Amino acid sequence: MQLLHRGCGLVLVLNSLLLLVSCQVQQPGANTRWLPATATWYGSPEGDGSDGGACGYGSMVDVKPYRARVGAVSPVLFKSGEGCGACYKVKCLDQSICSRRAVTIIVTDECPGGYCSNGRTHFDLSGAAFGRMAVAGNGGLLRNRGELSVLYRRTPCKYPGKQIAFHVNEGSTNYWLSLLVEFEDGDGDVGSMHIRPASSSEWIEMSHVWGANWCINGGPLSGPFSVKITTLSTAKTLSARDVIPSNWSPKATYTSRLNFHSTPS
Repeated sequence: MQLLHRGCGLVLVLNSLLLLVSCQVQQPGANTRWLPATATWYGSPEGDGSDGGACGYGSMVDVKPYRARVGAVSPVLFKSGEGCGACYKVKCLDQSICSRRAVTIIVTDECPGGYCSNGRTHFDLSGAAFGRMAVAGNGGLLRNRGELSVLYRRTPCKYPGKQIAFHVNEGSTNYWLSLLVEFEDGDGDVGSMHIRPASSSEWIEMSHVWGANWCINGGPLSGPFSVKITTLSTAKTLSARDVIPSNWSPKATYTSRLNFHSTPS
């Protein structure tokens, strides 16, 4: 059986759109210091954020643990999609209206233009997350400020009671398999991903498609599949044995028994 190469080009159907995508891999990198940035908000004033987003989490962003914690980030943090799933603390600086409390957001979307252009580090937060940076009762006043100067830093992602899961994307076949990574504790991001069929002792490198989605071309592909992910930020590795069964199906989600251990922020 011959299972293919590291790169792939494909047409992926998502949200009724045909998207031509290509794959690339970037090197790990992280920063845990407080750094300057700017922030705006979108959606309804007390809203939970976007439905969907450029990372591909779809309707997951509307429910816990993502709900009201989603955020779009500028390209410098989005990293062509490999920044998806990373968690950040964001706090504003105006002591006349801002509390000392930072909000934690999960990268689920990209903010490519406007405030997010020209290499700026920018967060576009849900109305609810933006308002939580204010002194109690002043969320509306803070939202009226529009763009804010903020500080941000990376923080470990925490999904209590959740294990890493792999969603098989719509359109997957025995010759093209695409996976979305969900609920990754700790770093939250993925720098590389490998898959191993039951009939093989070799790990096969998958290609980054877009957002939090990875793929492999080849075939025929036969499960069950073990999946190994390596984080982008600190290169931690986790292997989930036979997590995707032989009778897998597109649009199904398969949950492992493992997760990275979050460290204190």
